[in-house]
Amino acid sequence: MRTWLIRGGVLAVVHAVAQTITAAFAVNNPTSQTTSSALVLGGLVAVAAVWGVVDTWRAVDRREFVWLYAGLLAGWGAGVLGVIGKAIFVDQTGVSELGSALTGGAAFTALLVMVPAGVGMLVGRWIEAPRFTKPRRLVPQRRGSVR
Repeated sequence: MRTWLIRGGVLAVVHAVAQTITAAFAVNNPTSQTTSSALVLGGLVAVAAVWGVVDTWRAVDRREFVWLYAGLLAGWGAGVLGVIGKAIFVDQTGVSELGSALTGGAAFTALLVMVPAGVGMLVGRWIEAPRFTKPRRLVPQRRGSVR
């Protein structure tokens, strides 16, 4: 499976769940909405940034384009899934919300994916990748000549 599909799909679901939880929290606790929104936004940014660092450590081919496509997919996917999640779990959000979710909301979500991932890829170049011990070989190596 293409790497951008995995990243975009996972981040679309994560962003849609975060949108739904934030909307539900805003309905139930309207006075403390700012704190919850800031925490959720920080968590979403952290997910993309850490994944960008890991991609740099793993030397994923063409990772800049991978994150560009993943951001676009995550934006549109989170827009649709967020409207569905709000309609089911929060209030009776209708199809009329889909237009703004697929334009401004999708652009904001795409930026929330691409910018932190880009920063993560940049930071991944500066931070040395962790070294893991090599797994033991199950088949012993032969030494000497084989006759």
